[in-house]
Amino acid sequence: MSRPYNVLFLCTGNSARSVMGEVLLNHWGKGRFRAYSAGSQPKNAVNPLTLELLRAMKLSTDGLRSKSWNEFAQPDAPRMDFVFTVCDQAAAETCPVWPGQPITAHWGVPDPAAVEGPHEKKMAAFRDAFQRLDTRIKLFVALPLEKLDRLALQREARRIGALHTPEDAAS
Repeated sequence: MSRPYNVLFLCTGNSARSVMGEVLLNHWGKGRFRAYSAGSQPKNAVNPLTLELLRAMKLSTDGLRSKSWNEFAQPDAPRMDFVFTVCDQAAAETCPVWPGQPITAHWGVPDPAAVEGPHEKKMAAFRDAFQRLDTRIKLFVALPLEKLDRLALQREARRIGALHTPEDAAS
């Protein structure tokens, strides 16, 4: 493949999990992937705790914004190779029809933005979501995509999405 693989992470609000997925894949994909994120009902701002965590992890937050998945259903939008839902609501919603029939999988992660309580408790939830996505993305970028057929890619993407903890990756 001469161009990077385009990957879209979807969530309802596009303020935490999907944004983390976008940043992590752009980081670990090292130019082999181009990640994007969007939401069905975007919050219109990235969650401040998402930005705090990403900066603490020394990851770029340049240009991050909460946006609608409708941007990626437009005729002039980048053609997606993979679409991953990271929240249960987005997985249950009727998604737009993505041109090119991308490989899809559900990579559900508990919503850290829903956690109530002191800052430390909230940040622990954001770190947990980050770690789950980080583990999955590292497994995904390690796949020999060029050597796998569409069915194998679909199976592997779904297998990665079924992982619940970093320990699952070892099994």
